[in-house]
Amino acid sequence: MNSESSRSHLIFTLYLDLIDKDGDKVTSKVSLVDLAGSERVKATNADSEMIKEASAINQSLSCLQDVMKKLSMKETLIPYRNNKLTFYMSDCLGGNSKSLMFVNVSPSNKNSFDTQQSLVYANRVKLIKNNVFKIHENTQVKHLKTTINDLENEVIYYKQRLNENNI
Repeated sequence: MNSESSRSHLIFTLYLDLIDKDGDKVTSKVSLVDLAGSERVKATNADSEMIKEASAINQSLSCLQDVMKKLSMKETLIPYRNNKLTFYMSDCLGGNSKSLMFVNVSPSNKNSFDTQQSLVYANRVKLIKNNVFKIHENTQVKHLKTTINDLENEVIYYKQRLNENNI
C-alpha cells in the first residue's frame, strides 16, 4: 500500500543441531516468514508491473490459505505443491511443527477491510493443530547413517576406477 513495500515474501530459516551429554543429536528448524500483504489494485493504483507482482502475491497467499484450511480440517491430502511458497513452507505448517502468526494491522479506518482480512487469515493459522514431538537421533541411527555414507563413498570410488580403466 506504499512505495516502500517490497511486494515479496521473505523467508529466513535457522537450523539448530544440538547434541546432549549422551551424544544424542536433536535437530530443529525455525523459519521466520514475512508474508507480503494481499494487494488490491484499486487501493494501490498499481501500474502494469505492480499488477503482475500483486497477482503473484495474491495467488501465493490464496494457495497458503488453501493449505491452512486443509490442515485445520485435518484432511490427508494437503495441496503444498500448488505454489512455491506453500511447497517451501510444507514442513513449517504440517506434521511435526508449530505455527505462530503475528499480524501487523493498520489503525486507519481506510484500511479496516485489510485489517479484518489479516485477522481472519491469522485465525486460520490458529486452527492448525499438529502433533508436535521431538525426534531424537540415537547412537544406533547415527552409526547406520555413517555406514550408509561410507558405502556411498565406496560406490563412487569404484565407479571412478571403472571409468579410469574404461570398463
